Amino acid sequence: MKKIIIICGLIAGIIVTSWMWVAMFGIFKAEGSLLLGYTTMLVAFSMVFVGVKNYRDKQNDGIITFGKAFKIGLMITLIASTIYVLVWMVDYYYFVPDYIDKYAAAMLVKLKASGASQAEIQKQAADMRHYSQLYKNPFYNAMFTYGEILPVGLIVTIICALVLKRKQKEDSVILAA
Repeated sequence: MKKIIIICGLIAGIIVTSWMWVAMFGIFKAEGSLLLGYTTMLVAFSMVFVGVKNYRDKQNDGIITFGKAFKIGLMITLIASTIYVLVWMVDYYYFVPDYIDKYAAAMLVKLKASGASQAEIQKQAADMRHYSQLYKNPFYNAMFTYGEILPVGLIVTIICALVLKRKQKEDSVILAA
């Protein structure tokens, strides 16, 4: 079981961080990158399905409870998410330390273009300055980054655990019917 979790977690982590590198080099425009980023997360977390199914069918005689499937999926999700966070921390602190400032500036330009009032723009600017200060702290930076990816992995894990749970072998289900 550990081998499946580690391999699937590492593969998912590589998939999700590969998108980060593509986005960093500006190959895609920023407007579509959010959707593409979350799509990449979903593709990466398909490894949860692969890992749980592999364990159920090859190591557990075709049977798995929701709890066991959830545990396996959660471990895969945590490995992939941790890789994502660690790669982002290296990227942020060594390659794009001005990322949050550029992001805040882009958000304010977008807000102005939408016709927001001066009061709204000033409030957003103050919020972004506060957020920028928090983001410079490695702990908050990591927590914000986990907040991007972990919920996606948890949703995929719950869905996979529900879809793949099986209390008895398929052969016995057919014979019992």
